Amino acid sequence: MGESPPATPVCYRHPSRETYVRCSRCGRPICPDCMRDAAVGHQCPECVAEGRRTQRPARTVFGGGAAGRHGYVTKALIAVNVLVMALSIWSDRGGNSVAGGGLGGLMGGSTPVTSLGAVFGVVSPTGVAYGIPAGEFYRLLTAMFLHYGALHLLLNMWALWVLGRSLEAVLGPARFLALYLVAGVGGNVAAYVFSPDHATAGASTAIFGLFAALFVIMRRLGRDTSAVIPILVINLIFTFTVPNISIAGHLGGLVTGAAMALLLAYAPQGRRTLVQVAGGALIVVGLIAVTVARTALLLAT
Repeated sequence: MGESPPATPVCYRHPSRETYVRCSRCGRPICPDCMRDAAVGHQCPECVAEGRRTQRPARTVFGGGAAGRHGYVTKALIAVNVLVMALSIWSDRGGNSVAGGGLGGLMGGSTPVTSLGAVFGVVSPTGVAYGIPAGEFYRLLTAMFLHYGALHLLLNMWALWVLGRSLEAVLGPARFLALYLVAGVGGNVAAYVFSPDHATAGASTAIFGLFAALFVIMRRLGRDTSAVIPILVINLIFTFTVPNISIAGHLGGLVTGAAMALLLAYAPQGRRTLVQVAGGALIVVGLIAVTVARTALLLAT
């Protein structure tokens, strides 16, 4: 009697399907539906999942996650600003929340929402505190999500879209978000220190921080920065010449953003995350100290 021919291999996940393809990692037969492309050959779904669990996630040169290439944080920040603007318009039904304010009517006016969240702090001659001196320190954060009119919002969101995607891609989502928030708060603290009696709001404190960060990051990567400088100079000219713009807020955001970017860009690789987190925490502590000192001075006068 002759020997029986060898049985045709079948897919280990689909026993009814014959196949001569095997997983390049574990060697089990796999059908076309179970094939997953690998660096060499094909792998089964289980081996692909195991490889993902054991593989270190890709990081950027500054230690951030590769997910920053999708710009999720930038898009989320824009969405939050737009939603807050919609809420501000709704709170001021019949008012000039969209236009009719400064810049010949192009800017919008104050609304109940901006009044609640803008940077503001005074103490009356009778000792009654309003705004930040009354304990409303949240204004230093909320102000960067508030805008005086649609034009104010559109200009800042366009800048955030252009700058944010590039910076988030190289820094990663977490580091980019930290940069944005710290720069925004830093600009708002500066506005509170130098002009507490003038209500200020807008994402421009954070945007100026992003301008400074883009310059620092590009220098660190050895790229040409000649295109960044003219744009930054133009924005500074507007800051000093256009009425009702917070000069302290813009410059404060610029300086704070530059400080954060230097930490993120030049932290030593061996202790990169530790230095970045510790340095960022020191900046935040410094901003808190300045805020407390300014508040104490206002309450003492």
